[in-house]
Amino acid sequence: MEAVCRKATDEDVETLVGLIAGYAEKGIMLPRSRDTLKRQIDTFVVAEVEGEVVGCGSLCQLGTDLVEIRSLGISDGYKGLGIGSKLVDQLIYEAKEQHIPKIMALTYEVNFFKKNGFNIVNKEIFPEKVWKDCVNCPKQNACDEIAVLKMLN
Repeated sequence: MEAVCRKATDEDVETLVGLIAGYAEKGIMLPRSRDTLKRQIDTFVVAEVEGEVVGCGSLCQLGTDLVEIRSLGISDGYKGLGIGSKLVDQLIYEAKEQHIPKIMALTYEVNFFKKNGFNIVNKEIFPEKVWKDCVNCPKQNACDEIAVLKMLN
């Protein structure tokens, strides 16, 4: 079972809505509306297995030198197969193409990101993130996510 990563297209929006909603309902990912996904589709990559989209992730630019991995998720039944790492590799490639030297994420899956070359950092070093998203998050004053960072060469 080989997963192939590619840039997302408008045809992927409905699949992304469902995939992200499943994580959002569990409180482990911020929800994304259909309209937001349509507007931001060019920031997403997807993973396909035999023509079916089974994973996604996006990059959000936080500054001239920093992007964040967001909305990284894998469909049930496809977890633990290396698809998440392939998506992260594709997102890192996209960041490098944009000449962005730093890539970060807020996550509950610290070991996954460590395995992919990220280091745990203090989330307060990302004021760009705090002012862009955290200010509207219901967990703002009790955030339990861990910040991870990877420097890109």
